[in-house]
Amino acid sequence: MVLSVYTPALHRNNNMPRNELISRYFAQGYTNKEISQVLMAVHIISISISQIQRILRSLKLKRRKVNLPLPGIICAIYKIIENSGQCLGYHAVWKRLTTEFGFVFPRKSEMELLRMIDPDGVARRRKIRLIRRRYTIPGPNFVWHIDGYDKLNPFGFPIHGAIDGFSRRILWLKVDPSNKNPQIILRGIFWILLNN
Repeated sequence: MVLSVYTPALHRNNNMPRNELISRYFAQGYTNKEISQVLMAVHIISISISQIQRILRSLKLKRRKVNLPLPGIICAIYKIIENSGQCLGYHAVWKRLTTEFGFVFPRKSEMELLRMIDPDGVARRRKIRLIRRRYTIPGPNFVWHIDGYDKLNPFGFPIHGAIDGFSRRILWLKVDPSNKNPQIILRGIFWILLNN
C-alpha cells in the first residue's frame, strides 16, 4: 500500500480516538481496506473492514452522498482543470476533490460532470496519445539523453546509449555486462568527453 505524500492524520498525535482517525481517513478518500491497513501500520490498531463499516454507519458517513451543492463541486473541478490538473483523468480528479476539497460523492457522478465540463480533455485522454510539443535546445552538447534498453536483459544483452538533444546524433550505444552498475554508464560518458 502506498500512502499519499501528504496525509494530514498521519502527522498528528497517535493518541487520537479511533473513530476520529477513521473519519479523518474516510474524508481523505481512503477505502475501508486502506483505512484498516493504515490503522494497523501507523497507529497499531487492529480492526476489521466490517467493523470499520459499522463505525462509519454509526458516524453517518456515506460515500454515495454528496455533501455540498453541485455548483461548489463544479467550481472545484474548474479550479483543478485550470491549474495543474489539465492532464488528470477522472480518477485523479475525484481523488483531489475528496482530499483537497472534502467532497464525498460517487466517482460516476464526477465522471459525468468532467465529461460535461471538459469534453475536449476527456476526448484527448481517451485517445491515449501524447500531444507532440515543440522541443528546442540552445545548441550542441547542451542536453544529453541517456537511457537503457532492458528487453534483452534476460538474454544477457543489456543496452544503454545516449543521444545529443540538439543534433539527435547518437553519442554512444553499448552492450555491457550490466545496466544496473552506474560505473559502466559513467565510463561511457567519460569516453565521449575524452573523444570530443
